[in-house]
Amino acid sequence: MYSRRKSKEVKIGSVTIGGDHPIAVQSMLNTPASDADACVRQAKRLQQAGCEIIRTAVPDLDCVRTVYKLKENLDIPVVADIHFDYRIALECAEAGVDKIRINPGNIGSEDRVKAVADKCRKKNIPIRIGVNSGSLEKEILAKYGSPTPQALAESAMYHAGLLEKFDFDNIVISLKSSDVMRSFEAYSLVAEMCDYPLHIGVTEAGTERMGIIKSSAGLGALLIAGIGDTIRISLTADPEKEIDAAYDLLKAVGLRSEGIRFVSCPTCGRTKIDLIGIAAEAEKRLKNCRKNITVAIMGCAVNGPGEAREADIGIAGGDGCGLIFRKGEILRKVPEDKLLDELMKEIEHTDFTK
Repeated sequence: MYSRRKSKEVKIGSVTIGGDHPIAVQSMLNTPASDADACVRQAKRLQQAGCEIIRTAVPDLDCVRTVYKLKENLDIPVVADIHFDYRIALECAEAGVDKIRINPGNIGSEDRVKAVADKCRKKNIPIRIGVNSGSLEKEILAKYGSPTPQALAESAMYHAGLLEKFDFDNIVISLKSSDVMRSFEAYSLVAEMCDYPLHIGVTEAGTERMGIIKSSAGLGALLIAGIGDTIRISLTADPEKEIDAAYDLLKAVGLRSEGIRFVSCPTCGRTKIDLIGIAAEAEKRLKNCRKNITVAIMGCAVNGPGEAREADIGIAGGDGCGLIFRKGEILRKVPEDKLLDELMKEIEHTDFTK
């Protein structure tokens, strides 16, 4: 039975993660950080696509102006991604950023971490400790010999302890590796060690196809285990595809209900209609439909109203024709070339809440 890990609540601008709050979907801008206008344009597209928290790289002090511009133009929280120079974090805090992500392995000495913690406490800005397998501390790497899950977990807890030493506990943790099993094990370890909310992801997951597969394997396993409070699916692709993939994954494991859930059969020798084409077109047409329903696209009577009887609405193919059914009950028979249009009409005009 599904049981979600009990995590501390952390407020990131207008979005609260942890506790019983929905798992928030994130993405990151990939436009040049120095081009504030381009960053705003892409961020607005991501917001429209459903992104709930947006992250931007801030590689130098000049790029802090992009943070100001994003805050002026967006309705969703903005996270500043900081590496190496703690002064950038301080300036981003002044710019009103909603969360700061630092990589503890490269931010500098303890006094610099303290300066960031003091500023964020004063501004009530949470800090995400972002541990990556490629930037672990030398001592931890020497202890474990490689970036093992235990090494990632130890690094995260060390830096959480360091922030706590500076009287700061407004913390989010991430432990990312490009290795699926290593990521899963590291998050599982830290989930037992603390109650801080976890930002889950598989970093450098790859191109759209492989990245979605790796992320679904690792993050799906974590979500089913009740681990995760905010999620990013990292793809070498348009960031809007990350948003689509994240929502699809959350819907697949039953943690989001907005929009269409598809059920479709893989086709076989019984199929006598262009089911593959019909299913692809149905998915395309219904991409932005917000009705909370299950739509079945089935190839024949065997896999039609019977196997898909739980679907709110669906089609089952015949010989050049098909059936439209609802909750297993056949509504009518329709020629193949009218099947998809009739399905769309049925979805548009039916009140599925009754």
